[in-house]
Amino acid sequence: MAIDAGAAALGLVSKMPSGPGVIAEEMIARIVAQVPPGVATFLLTSELDAPAIIAQQKRTGVNTLQIVDRLEPGAHREIRAALPGVALVQVIHVRGPEANEEARDVAPHVDALLLDSGNPGIPVKELGGTGRTHDWSISRQIREAVPVPVFLAGGLTAANVPEAIRQVEPFGVDLCSGVRSGGRLDAGKLAAFFRAVSMAGRAETKPAIL
Repeated sequence: MAIDAGAAALGLVSKMPSGPGVIAEEMIARIVAQVPPGVATFLLTSELDAPAIIAQQKRTGVNTLQIVDRLEPGAHREIRAALPGVALVQVIHVRGPEANEEARDVAPHVDALLLDSGNPGIPVKELGGTGRTHDWSISRQIREAVPVPVFLAGGLTAANVPEAIRQVEPFGVDLCSGVRSGGRLDAGKLAAFFRAVSMAGRAETKPAIL
């Protein structure tokens, strides 16, 4: 359904402490095997150490790792050495201006950043799918400061994505809860979201969609 709507990438959610969309690794591997060329497969992983993340990629076969929590120094380098053909996308949860420093520190070690609205600092971590927006002015600052592409996530819907694109001008946008109903993808919401994206921003702005 997502590919038919025009998605440039699929976000496949492995085990998480909270949030929607989690599926078993066996199902992720089955989906990856059927995705046509040209559509990226993002594994959303909450694992915190490099060996566990490397093992997940090998079990699922995805071409991109979306790391939703903060890793120890050196972990990105270890993952890249073990998986040279796999792209690394680090999620930064924008809770305040301190996200700028975190983004600048990690950007040299990854292929892209994804700015989301989770909260890793609470007892049951929120690492995505919150349905909340964050301060897009901070996201704009990060986008202008880092040398890698930036995806924007966090509470995006057909109603607010044009303004989000105008303010941040991201490389792409990532969505989950904004196109779901009753725990499943909603074809009507997907279509509305893609229409909003197609009309948003400058003519040359063509964000990819997760």
